[in-house]
Amino acid sequence: MSELLRAEQLSFSYGGVPALAGVNLALAAGKIAAVIGPNGSGKSTLLRALLGYLPATGEIQWQGRPLSRWRRRELTRLVAYLPQSPTWQPTQTVADALAVGRAPYWGPLGLESSGDQRAVLAVAGMLELTDLLDRRMDELSGGQRQTVLLGRCLVQQPRAMLLDEPDTFLDLKHQMDLRRLLCDLARDQSIGVLMASHDLNLAASFADEVIILSEGRVAAAGTPDEVLVPAILDKVYGITMDRLERPGGRPVLAPRV
Repeated sequence: MSELLRAEQLSFSYGGVPALAGVNLALAAGKIAAVIGPNGSGKSTLLRALLGYLPATGEIQWQGRPLSRWRRRELTRLVAYLPQSPTWQPTQTVADALAVGRAPYWGPLGLESSGDQRAVLAVAGMLELTDLLDRRMDELSGGQRQTVLLGRCLVQQPRAMLLDEPDTFLDLKHQMDLRRLLCDLARDQSIGVLMASHDLNLAASFADEVIILSEGRVAAAGTPDEVLVPAILDKVYGITMDRLERPGGRPVLAPRV
């Protein structure tokens, strides 16, 4: 698998207070990496720094090219980003909201092409949004709206996706649908996914690699089986965790009551 992203010794501070400190990570095409950790551990800051939205120190390379040498329009064709609190227009239809994802490909006058329209319809079909294309965004449930915003990323046809809490507002069924979708995208389209999440079991269920952040530092990184262990999690989260083994499956984590 080709390497999409590499970050080395990434550091950033808010007003002199360290938010990231010496973070190293890599993301390959077709792989899913989950970044987990308590509130304030640096998950959202990390994703924003990787895209140049925050002036972090250290080295960031996308496809072997330093971040500083990427034009913003170029980078948005390569990487789609779903922030924790994405913006959307209440009166915009679902079709129009999805079409915004094609902005990196629009011509000088912002005109859409037939290719843009095909991309929107393809993603709508993939996410079962076809029947909602004419609905306004403010008429949707929180889960439906989150699905549309994820679809907006997919319409970009990226090679990598940076997702900050993408399971927000999703019920259990739609969380599993998200898991299957990301696995399919990684396997069938070789998209690399870097996802920040609070859900340890969601990360354990399908990520190829788990990166645990604690106070801006990498506390552990490796496969779910290697790093989702009580000896690490107890220290990071400050509570006692139990790990349940499933025959032939991935571990399940639960706080001890």
